Amino acid sequence: MGLNFAHETLGQRLLFGGGHAARNVAEEVARLGAKRVMLIAAEFEAEIAKAVTADISVTVTFGDVVQHVPIEKAEDARKAAVDNGIDLLICVGGGSTTGLAKAIALTTGIPILAVATTYAGSEATNVWGLTEGARKTTGVDNRVLPVTVVYDAELTYSLAVELSVASGMNALAHCVDSMWAPRADPINQALAAEGIRALASGLPLIVKNPTDEKGREQALFGAYLSAVSFASAGSGMHHKICHVLGGTYNLPHAQTHATVLPYVLAFNAPFAADADRRLAAAFGASTGLEGLNALRAELNAPAALKDYGFKESDIDEAVSIALPLIPESNPRPATKENLTALLHAAWAGITPGSN
Repeated sequence: MGLNFAHETLGQRLLFGGGHAARNVAEEVARLGAKRVMLIAAEFEAEIAKAVTADISVTVTFGDVVQHVPIEKAEDARKAAVDNGIDLLICVGGGSTTGLAKAIALTTGIPILAVATTYAGSEATNVWGLTEGARKTTGVDNRVLPVTVVYDAELTYSLAVELSVASGMNALAHCVDSMWAPRADPINQALAAEGIRALASGLPLIVKNPTDEKGREQALFGAYLSAVSFASAGSGMHHKICHVLGGTYNLPHAQTHATVLPYVLAFNAPFAADADRRLAAAFGASTGLEGLNALRAELNAPAALKDYGFKESDIDEAVSIALPLIPESNPRPATKENLTALLHAAWAGITPGSN
């Protein structure tokens, strides 16, 4: 049977170049005709944000950034944007910072210029997420897709090796999920496979030398490809599980994705032979899981949810919340029993396929 699929490509401008962030930001502000800019950056990235926006005028700065975007923080930021007549949001940071900008754009329609300092990939998607009452809700809306993304490898040098690994593994999770998410298609799979190749080559270089420009650039490039593929393919089993773990138990975003990834891959791969062949080729291994496990060992990647505060006693509740969210199109049907087994292994850190 021939190819038969529908694919949507999101419209977005990407500016990539080491040492060019401030210039690219200034040129984009001018191109967009923005007059009143709101800068969004966490306190610990204030200096980077200041340097990136050195050549433009900033009307107001908002630094109260919290992971998983609590609704209270979103409402505060929305009010600040409206009260100051903002016509452009510039977010400088990782997924939490971009997520806050998206929360503002969702209700106001104010465009976003995103400057990425991690490999989160949120800057390249039209997916938003908000947490309220210990429940994380996600959705898709083109209003939250940044109109422009600025990548500069030099801005990631301050991201510690351990966090670089976790963030990079989060990007890999986008790639893997894109192989079998609800809207997976050959274009998404091709982008995801190339994203894996870039991340698998770049992350080990960062571990060896945190200021290796090639490693940082490859990781950023891979993260972008992973996010573009994910935005088109949709949210699969992996992301549904991780959103529950993050929103309900406040687990750290990147580390949670990095930890859960091999367990979902081991769960689905035997039921998705074509996808696994693509993954294996991208990793240069006999199977996707073998390639991922080898990379994780080389990077000393996060391995157990218990290391990040998830309790064994929480597994049953997490299963009850996550199970109804797993897409029906998942290669392997999820049940209470097999999802419980998956989360228990991820909690304990039992490397899948090691027995």
